[in-house]
Amino acid sequence: MERRISAFLEAQAAENGAARNTCLAYGRDLKDFAGWLAHRGGDFDTATQADVEAYLIACDAEGLSQATRARRLSSIRQLFRFGYEEGWRKDNPTLRIQGPGRARRLPGTLDHAEVEALLARARDHGRSPGEKLRNTCLVELLYATGMRVSELVALPAAAARGDPRMILVRGKGGKERMVPLSAPARAALAAWLAHRDAAEEAARLARRAPPSRHLFPSDGAAGHLTRQAFHGLLKDMAVRAGVSPARVSPHKLRHAFATHLLAGGADLRTIQTLLGHADVSTTEIYTHVLDERLRALVLDHHPLARDA
Repeated sequence: MERRISAFLEAQAAENGAARNTCLAYGRDLKDFAGWLAHRGGDFDTATQADVEAYLIACDAEGLSQATRARRLSSIRQLFRFGYEEGWRKDNPTLRIQGPGRARRLPGTLDHAEVEALLARARDHGRSPGEKLRNTCLVELLYATGMRVSELVALPAAAARGDPRMILVRGKGGKERMVPLSAPARAALAAWLAHRDAAEEAARLARRAPPSRHLFPSDGAAGHLTRQAFHGLLKDMAVRAGVSPARVSPHKLRHAFATHLLAGGADLRTIQTLLGHADVSTTEIYTHVLDERLRALVLDHHPLARDA
């Protein structure tokens, strides 16, 4: 089964352009399913529809969320589709399985005051002037563009050259999109880039180290700041800003970007493009922010509501 998983992941990366994090998620899901099958004397070649359904029931009994169970079934479906196409399965046992679906709800977001508090704290959070400039740039860019955290930390330095009004972002599946920058984000980007370039030049002269191609370079294996490191930075900023760290994450800042745009009058298609969603139905979860605004409009402007 390990060979089947490896072949599947290689095909996903090579043929479908699946990102590294996507392949890692597939791998985790399929290894868990493989372990469950092996414990019962089965494998991918002989697994039936009943086996997959029993596994999903076991996941439910384990307390896994609806979204996690839906993702695992999706991984299993794609593996068996691959197996059928490659010829090591004569059928796809997942074709008739409905699955748990996905919950259509928006995780908690941040209000304007909380975002402003985070931005203010980012400006003086860091052990050195350089770290403060980097942290300011990270938070300003994330809130100004709604990028995924993996897109943000992996940005190439070339994307920031020339004081751009828009930057090119490479998203899921290698898809590219242009996102505009706000004036504060452009100022933070220019300040950080100037400091970064000076530090890179000093390192080159001192150690003859080749310059990094990343906007947020790091000495780690990835060559850039990791998602986990930025996640920890945001938690620290939240504590210092007086915002509950449980409410703060890079993904919730992405949600805040979309929610605040929609509340300000932006249309769903524009937000879909900016977020890099393949389907507008994914973006529709943000329409919850209109409920209170529509209610207020009716209560404030409807003649019968005013009379009451």
